[in-house]
Amino acid sequence: MMYRLGIIALILFLSSVSSLSAQEILTLDQAVEIGLRNNFDIRIARNEAQMAKNNRGLGTAGFLPNLNATGNYNLLSSEQTSDTPEYDYESDTEQWGGSIELSWTIFDGFKMFVEKKRYNALASLGEYQARNTIEQKVVDITRAYYNLVQQQQLLQVAEDTRAVSEERLDRERVRNEVGGASSTDLLNAQVSYNSDRALYLDQKLAVTIAREDLNLELGRDPATEVSVSEEIEIEPLDMDLETLRRLSFENNSSLKVAEMSRRAAESQLRSSFSNFLPRLNLVADYGYSDVTLDRDNLDMDIMTESRDASVSLVLTFNIFNGTRDRVDYQNARLESENARLTLESAENMLAGLVKEKYETYHQRMELLSLEEENVEAARQNLELQQDSYELGATSSIEFRDAQVSLISARTSLVSACYEASIARLEIDQLIGRIHVSE
Repeated sequence: MMYRLGIIALILFLSSVSSLSAQEILTLDQAVEIGLRNNFDIRIARNEAQMAKNNRGLGTAGFLPNLNATGNYNLLSSEQTSDTPEYDYESDTEQWGGSIELSWTIFDGFKMFVEKKRYNALASLGEYQARNTIEQKVVDITRAYYNLVQQQQLLQVAEDTRAVSEERLDRERVRNEVGGASSTDLLNAQVSYNSDRALYLDQKLAVTIAREDLNLELGRDPATEVSVSEEIEIEPLDMDLETLRRLSFENNSSLKVAEMSRRAAESQLRSSFSNFLPRLNLVADYGYSDVTLDRDNLDMDIMTESRDASVSLVLTFNIFNGTRDRVDYQNARLESENARLTLESAENMLAGLVKEKYETYHQRMELLSLEEENVEAARQNLELQQDSYELGATSSIEFRDAQVSLISARTSLVSACYEASIARLEIDQLIGRIHVSE
């Protein structure tokens, strides 16, 4: 069954606030779309997730070779003189050259395989971190949206209450003028009216603040006019506690963040251990050189061409580097242990939260049903008291008590519906069912 905040329309004397009725209704989905589009934290989180995805290639992990090409051109002019005239000459040497070098790590202590897994884990971590940020923003927007709905419904309660008190005050004035009511009844009616008017003014301020809060969540000017739906929809929860627990462990983004962090830390630990193993590199080189010598004491230029190629295997094994590798490995092991403890803590906390929110939701729904009954009873009581009051069978104070009871019941119903909707929203967040647009 779907409960609606609009159920209190059964006891409303007026429609929604006139200043908002002419505006186009902003739906919750539209509000979420605007908020996600304007939020800077989400844009940053998505960019960081994309950067983590970009690092998943084979080249980043070190599987692929490095290929470098170089080229050079040199021009040397020389003038030599000596005591022997035949050794006086000028010469120009022009040299062209180029080379290609291939360097490929064949074995690095399995580090490249570990690094590939670590980058994959970091990519998944970035995705879940971005999702977690988006989900939290959706929750914040939904809270702000429903809070504005709640405050506007409470404003309607205050407005209806003020109208009834004003009618009562007018009636007491007339009765007092014709001698049918005491000054005490008139003063009580005046006090009640002033109190209800003050409540109405306070509630108008609460609506203004709620509207500003929603605009801030949407990344807009707080003064932007906005009209929201008049109802809060609470979808039924057709899952038991065990199902919720299973879904939360499968889909909860915060838990996934902790899990991916643990995987990345474990990969970093194995990567640090690879520093204790030898490295084997393949190096291949091919070069070309063209040298032309032009001397004024020779009848011809001397040209020399050379082509060189080499292939080599280089084995490197670090014997001692100031214990730096050992310290890195010890720190990586501690980081891995911390990540494991963080994951266990997150799992334990999530299990507790699921049970808490499940019980809270059902308690809120029971309270909502109870408040609906209270409103109906208070409404009927006020109608009876009002009829008796008009006939003079009920005192002004008794009528006021019935009115206050209805105010309290209606206010509690509005609040109960809001709290139930938030409890349902928090369950969706825990089981990873918050709608996230890509």
